[in-house]
Amino acid sequence: MRWRAGRLRLGTRLALGLGALSLAVFAVVGTALTAYMRDYLEQQLATQLKLVQTVQAKDAAAHGTVERKPYYGWYTAVYDVADGEVRLRRPADVPEDTRAFAALARTMARSDTELVRTARIDGEGTYRLRGCEVRPGVVLVSAAPVTDVEETVERLITVQVVVFALALAALVAFGRRMLRRGLEPLSDMARTAHGIASHDLTESAARLPLRADGRDGGREVAELRTAFNTMLEHIDDSLAVRAEAEQRLRRFVADASHELRTPLMSVRGYADLFRYAAANAPGERERHLARLRAEAARMGALLDDLLLLARLDAAEARAPLRATRTDVVELVRQAADAFRAGHPDRPLTVLAGSGPLLLRLDPDRIRQVLDNLLTNAAVHTPPGTPVSVTVRTGPGAVLIRVADEGPGIPEEHREHVFDRFYRVDRARSRDRGGSGLGLSVARSLVGAHGGTVELTGGPGGTVFTVRLPLGGRGAAPG
Repeated sequence: MRWRAGRLRLGTRLALGLGALSLAVFAVVGTALTAYMRDYLEQQLATQLKLVQTVQAKDAAAHGTVERKPYYGWYTAVYDVADGEVRLRRPADVPEDTRAFAALARTMARSDTELVRTARIDGEGTYRLRGCEVRPGVVLVSAAPVTDVEETVERLITVQVVVFALALAALVAFGRRMLRRGLEPLSDMARTAHGIASHDLTESAARLPLRADGRDGGREVAELRTAFNTMLEHIDDSLAVRAEAEQRLRRFVADASHELRTPLMSVRGYADLFRYAAANAPGERERHLARLRAEAARMGALLDDLLLLARLDAAEARAPLRATRTDVVELVRQAADAFRAGHPDRPLTVLAGSGPLLLRLDPDRIRQVLDNLLTNAAVHTPPGTPVSVTVRTGPGAVLIRVADEGPGIPEEHREHVFDRFYRVDRARSRDRGGSGLGLSVARSLVGAHGGTVELTGGPGGTVFTVRLPLGGRGAAPG
């Protein structure tokens, strides 16, 4: 039975529960009403019996017996009681079975108060008997049938059963319909949930187009609908993030494999050339060895950058940092001197304060950031393009601004310049364009210090701004 009830729909179960509760209420109300009506009718009968017996007692005192005829179905008897013996005076309007009358008269002779009893009389039914003393030794016993009271109570019970049954059936039927309408939004949510369960969440960039509709179902249902749709939005966002992460991972693995494949093939090719050159043309050995070392160094630098990014992504931001008290202005000047030595054809201007600017940071990593930004300016601008580096303090941070007056970065590429292996000009050779990791490494290293790197500027110039906090994760003031 419990298994069958568990298979019923919620609306039906609620309607049945409401019906059971209503049935209990109807039973209590019916019982109380029936008991009240019974008591009321019995009290009315007792009052009527008392009034009638008062008149009969006067009649019995005057004539010895009751000459006034009682109501139809009522009985009256006058008894003489002496030494425990009772004798019925004649004429008397009594049934054939007078045992209850005689017993009440015998008891009444020994009592100082009027007595009332309910007795069963053979062949007649149930009667209410009342006795009173007319004078010493003479007792009047009057009897009134309670059949009318019982019939009235039975009719009341029948009416209650019929009315309550109809009311219960109507309540269950209309209540089930109203509950089904009220719970329809929950059914919509269930259908939405089934649709989501059948949706292929393994698809790339999977989205959940299903939503619970906005049909009203009350405040609680509206809150549940809002929470349900909010949960779906979070799931959508999580799926989008996962899909984007998977796409980036696949692109990263493909780009990394391609980047590593190029120097490896170069090393293999120069190794073959070196083998033949060493056997046939010993004079070219040094040239081929130099190219082998260059390719190996390029591959080593690429692997170092990948390892550094992996460590930073794995929440090991503090592991690659060795923070010391460092003068940021001096660090910028050193990076500028190295840039001038490597790119004498590009004028570089350094604007910084005259005094030192001390911060607690990793000088090697920040120097790597500056070198990457300056190299990026040299690689992506034509020869002779002016480059400038500005150091100043801002609200709670030190700002390092690296700017060039080159062609700038198109608008559609700006949000991707910090992505790994991303190139604005994909036709550019890797020897000249780099591996596409420089800006990613710069952003990750600055982020490990608690700072940010921002790209600004429009056509005709590019500006990278490094913000290092005065008090932060890895760059507190020295």
